[in-house]
Amino acid sequence: MGLPGLAQAVDFATEVHPILASRCAVCHSGAKPAGGLSLASRGLALSGGMSGPAIRPGMGAESLLIQRVSGKKGATMPAGGEPLSAAQIETLRAWIDEGAVWPETPAALPAGWSAPIAPRRLEPPEGSEEHPIDRFVAAYFARHAMAFPETAGDARFARRVYYDLWGLPPAPEQLDAFVRDPSADKRARLIDALLGSPRLYAENWVSWWNDLLRNDMGGNYQGERKSITDWLVRALERNLPYDQMIQALVNPVEKADPDGFLIGVNWRGDINASQTAYMQAAQNTAQVFLGVNLKCASCHDSFINRYKLRESYGMAALFSTEAQLELVRCDVKTGKYTGPQLLYPELGAVEENATLEQRHAAAARFFTDPRNGRVARTIVNRYWQKLFGRGLVEPVDEMDAEPWNADLLDWLASDFTAHSSDLRYLLRLLMTSKAYQLAAAVTSEQAEKPYVFRGPVVRRLSAEQFADTVSMVTGEWRLLENRKEALPARDWQLKASPLALALGRPIRDQVFTTRDNRPTTFQALELANGASLEHTLRRGALRLLGRSPPAPDNLFDSGVLRKGAVAFDIDISGLKQLWLLEEDAGSYDRARTLAGWAEVELSGPGGSRKLTGLATLPVGTQKVIPIAGLGYTRMRGRVALDPRSLPSDIEGSVRFFVFGAEPDGERLVRVAGPPPLAGPPVLTSVDEAIPRLYRQLLAREPNPDERNLVKQYFKGGRLEPAALEDFLWSLLLHPEFQYLY
Repeated sequence: MGLPGLAQAVDFATEVHPILASRCAVCHSGAKPAGGLSLASRGLALSGGMSGPAIRPGMGAESLLIQRVSGKKGATMPAGGEPLSAAQIETLRAWIDEGAVWPETPAALPAGWSAPIAPRRLEPPEGSEEHPIDRFVAAYFARHAMAFPETAGDARFARRVYYDLWGLPPAPEQLDAFVRDPSADKRARLIDALLGSPRLYAENWVSWWNDLLRNDMGGNYQGERKSITDWLVRALERNLPYDQMIQALVNPVEKADPDGFLIGVNWRGDINASQTAYMQAAQNTAQVFLGVNLKCASCHDSFINRYKLRESYGMAALFSTEAQLELVRCDVKTGKYTGPQLLYPELGAVEENATLEQRHAAAARFFTDPRNGRVARTIVNRYWQKLFGRGLVEPVDEMDAEPWNADLLDWLASDFTAHSSDLRYLLRLLMTSKAYQLAAAVTSEQAEKPYVFRGPVVRRLSAEQFADTVSMVTGEWRLLENRKEALPARDWQLKASPLALALGRPIRDQVFTTRDNRPTTFQALELANGASLEHTLRRGALRLLGRSPPAPDNLFDSGVLRKGAVAFDIDISGLKQLWLLEEDAGSYDRARTLAGWAEVELSGPGGSRKLTGLATLPVGTQKVIPIAGLGYTRMRGRVALDPRSLPSDIEGSVRFFVFGAEPDGERLVRVAGPPPLAGPPVLTSVDEAIPRLYRQLLAREPNPDERNLVKQYFKGGRLEPAALEDFLWSLLLHPEFQYLY
């Protein structure tokens, strides 16, 4: 069976054109494009400017466009603003390699199809299936002369539903109990039980919502970006209705409302006229809540959908400090103005000179208006895509496209609204259907045109699910550090590790409604050679065998120091050595960060001694001070950040520690509180370890050949750390672990 996603093509409209329009067209369009090169159309790009054609179909890395944006030829482009990200460059390269397909005319909607605005309420078709979704699907299968495919077995279903709701696999004991249960309703009861744990449910789904709402954890935010994490987690735990979530996000008037959503739309600053704070607010709210792409229509009338420049500016005026906005076409002012306008004017009008508060309220009413059926359709389509691997409408941000089953989409949307926009109700409805419980198909069917639904498609675990599973199985959790303590935490709570980035966790500098499932060379290198996974498995193997040495507690912890100094006075009686550590804590420019130890003195009944040479040490320095037999009982002094490290281009941030025993580099901060889940049992034999880890990671027993092969890892039948580490690594790299089938 091939790996999923290898045949997927880059979509020009949703992936390539937004990059060209927002980052390149400013200079390379119009009557006098820079360097004579216009990227206004494929033909102009192929004809080239002074330096030749910008794109050479089929030769991505050699194309001038790729050489310029990657800095391999001449000055790095774009000339202004941030350079393109590695992911954006890879998208352009892959698109060119695939032939640089570029629609020269507006993309027409399917003949006879026009996406409705108003809700459409209808009854499920008649049929023998009990579940309403299955009646729609059965009718669909009948029209295609298909029978209902086979459902997934109990173990595979349990693994799928645990990951979809908690982001973690079932423990072997939980899996065994579910498989042995003879009850006919056990699948529905399992779904209810998992939904009944608000914390574990919220800690899984918060990653999906963070992608959607441009919220992130662990970042050193510049400018005005503001986290909405606390509000978002509470909203998920309390099961806040979706319409109330939208109200709070778009019109934050209460003290507890998340004003960071509207602040965060502009956290990188204005890039050009189509990327101002208010235009980004219009683009993001339309994309998130309506599945509408306004990025093209923020620069000119769109040629990939029906939206116009004036309509985008009308939406932007709902969020601008000024009620009247001048239309700017491709960064050229037009002298024409527009006031606030709803994207669908049939849902009402906004006063031309309404205050910003009144315009925010109008935006919230627009997105929650019962007559606006697009909002419910968009969220149920997103949830369907999340659980089934492909939406009822694809791409999920093009809700003007025709669904493969419009009746099912409309029924789900109206039923969701009728049940008070309850997101957990929606999950239960989708997951209790036979359609969700079908055995997953290989994703080559995603490319089929026209698409034919046959059940869920194979999906890859998210970066957070991968990391949390490793932590659950080994007991090795990353630490969330505060002033003086650290808590074992799930991966979503922390800044993305190199492993998480390789596995697709985005940096969230834009809205991410789906993650790329395609395997990459970067992922393979990080999984095979990356330090993140290697260190966790090495420590985890020791912990699983009960051989993990306890980490010594620090004697002094300065906490994160971003300015000034901190004094310390600690007892060092009876110690033989002291370890002084100066750790980076998120400096913008670590190499230019200056910090150190000042006025450090060791003292005791026999006298005192000042330590020198510690005033300005490179960040990351560790000093070992021998004191055995010298009779010192106290250590006093200060740690400080040099004022020269304060400017915004350095933003020095350090943390100092003193230890009386050799420190554990992974556990410098005192750990307080339990892990997110109870630790795994200590493994005592090879015959115990093999089936347990197979059941936990693959939800099945090893077959005889696999069992015999694995036993070869353990020479002489001994359960040694290095062999256990290799065994864990081999299971984690197996496609059967990394994908949901």
